[in-house]
Amino acid sequence: MADKTDASATEIALGLALAVISSSDAPLLLLNERLEIIVASRSFCRVFSLNPANVVGQKMADLGAGEWDVPQLDSLLKATASGFAEVEAYEMNLQRVDRSPQRLVINAHKLDYQVEEDVRVLLSVLDVTEARRSERQKDELLREKAILLQELQHRVANSLQIIASVLMQSARKVQSTETRGHLQDAHHRVMSVAALQQQLATSQIGDVKLKPYLMNLCGSIAASMIPDRDALTLDVEVDDSIVPADRSISLGLVVTELVINALKHAYPGQRGGRITVGYKATGADWSLIVADDGVGMPTAAEDAKAGLGTSIVKALAGQLGAEIAVTEAQPGTIVTLIHVADVDSRGQPMPDPVNEPV
Repeated sequence: MADKTDASATEIALGLALAVISSSDAPLLLLNERLEIIVASRSFCRVFSLNPANVVGQKMADLGAGEWDVPQLDSLLKATASGFAEVEAYEMNLQRVDRSPQRLVINAHKLDYQVEEDVRVLLSVLDVTEARRSERQKDELLREKAILLQELQHRVANSLQIIASVLMQSARKVQSTETRGHLQDAHHRVMSVAALQQQLATSQIGDVKLKPYLMNLCGSIAASMIPDRDALTLDVEVDDSIVPADRSISLGLVVTELVINALKHAYPGQRGGRITVGYKATGADWSLIVADDGVGMPTAAEDAKAGLGTSIVKALAGQLGAEIAVTEAQPGTIVTLIHVADVDSRGQPMPDPVNEPV
């Protein structure tokens, strides 16, 4: 009597399971050990244009016009039915007659239930055709955007070099020494910004390796402003930091202004020396140093007044969330930008401020 009751309960449970699968909104198949279909969900038949009355009892490989006859999938399902493996996110292309290819993700698991001699494999199908197409389109748009951005950076750098040439030609023609000095200062700044743009154009979009970036920048400044590079050197001592592009632009502009300021004021009368640009990061904290061994800071009030370069450096330091420290080096001057990351209540670094145009 108990055996009959157990058998009846098993049949009821099996019937309920078959009804659940059949009415499921997801494309599902229940297979036996021979990979014959015991039940298919209505959604499976609808999605893949199959007649529900002809599906039950067929092998999966025989469905439709043979489009499901995929040897690798068949092998995976046999291994699943034998208990040796499970099909996890197996992707395949389904090519039906007169239809566009569909990209499918297949999952299959052997069911563990009381009747051990009856093998049951539950298979689910997910159509990811549109998702994969959207991913490809997104990747293509990102590549096109990167190419356009680099092209724009190249053109900006070229335009800046043209402007710098015009400024230099104008400086050679003017009679006023003061005007010539202002034009030369503008020329140096434009050339440095052009070097910045050119370096960014060759860098990976989004992240910049700071060491080669600052080395190229300082090399450009030295080439345009240091007539005797044996007497006066510009050295770069930077760690292997990689920073976001927006931060690299601000750091590059700071270095440009501080180095130009040192070249203009620290070495009068063609005297020699050494200017050092340094950068070091520890976690989210970092410091930028521009040091010279020149004549030091001016003492006269008229000579010490802030100029355009000082205002630019202060504005950029504010954008970077950094403090400026100026110290006497005896000889020379050391200007340091120090950034100490804010932390949240859990002690985690807060995001850096977003750079805005100066």
